[in-house]
Amino acid sequence: MLLDFHPPHGDLRLSRLPGVAGGGARLPPVGTHPARRLWATLEPLHDVVYFADGVRTAGIALGLRGFWMTYFAFRAAPLGPVPAPPVTAAFAGFHPAMVAKALPDAWSRTTPAACLEARAAVSTAALREVGADPQACGRAAGLLGPAAAAADPTGRPLFAANAALALPGDPVGRLWQLATTLREHRGDGHIAVLVSEGISGLEAHLLQVADGRFPDALIRQVRGWPAEDWATAAEALHGRGLLTAGGSPQLTPAGRAVLEQVESRTDERAWTGGLSLLGEQGAEEVLALLRPAVRAVYASGIMPEVNPTGLPQTA
Repeated sequence: MLLDFHPPHGDLRLSRLPGVAGGGARLPPVGTHPARRLWATLEPLHDVVYFADGVRTAGIALGLRGFWMTYFAFRAAPLGPVPAPPVTAAFAGFHPAMVAKALPDAWSRTTPAACLEARAAVSTAALREVGADPQACGRAAGLLGPAAAAADPTGRPLFAANAALALPGDPVGRLWQLATTLREHRGDGHIAVLVSEGISGLEAHLLQVADGRFPDALIRQVRGWPAEDWATAAEALHGRGLLTAGGSPQLTPAGRAVLEQVESRTDERAWTGGLSLLGEQGAEEVLALLRPAVRAVYASGIMPEVNPTGLPQTA
């Protein structure tokens, strides 16, 4: 997972952004752990809230200024009208100044409640438009709901805030909110694992680049990190023996071991922290129910050609 990112609004296919050739980034296969397989299914369903055509328009209709203010306001809305620092901490990978351009200004233009309503509406509409089956979504939501309700909120602020929201009556909307809630549960746990390994949000991006997932200039652009900060973080990781020296650092064996440890522990904490209530049989049922919807999202072109999570476009 390692702090997925979202490119600027416009043509969201990463292959159209500077320095990225179509299919050029390395897309690691999804592992076999049930928590990881569930993430690979729920993540693209959640991600329509960033990439669907109507998202930016919905934000502007509320008075927000463009894609990034909409992104921060929509994603942070469950937390209430928070200023930038708690969001910088919870989202983990952004330069503080980038968050501060959006928050708290967004709350002088609209309210968290209005953002919650808008994000649910635009995401539900996007999933319905690509052909997500309401019956399958309803059945999957029936399985995921108890897991989300029982999941451990300790140290998981974005999960806890989303879990406190009332679930929509519409089955597609209900599935989208549960996918979002459980996605944030995993993300919060992922950040906790990074912290336990002494890896900052900025350093996590550097490790992604060294793993061959994305060009450094692109991640710096969409996370707002100056080149000086990037170079300082690279030096720190080199000093710890996790990256090689030079202008294009590579993972050392120790660095790769850290990455594998982070991903493994993220899977395990997501499972033991809530998803295990499903059991492996329940997880397989959810995967089967939602596989057509995931395929439809990818086929629609909503998700970038090389998507921001690094997930292969399969389900």
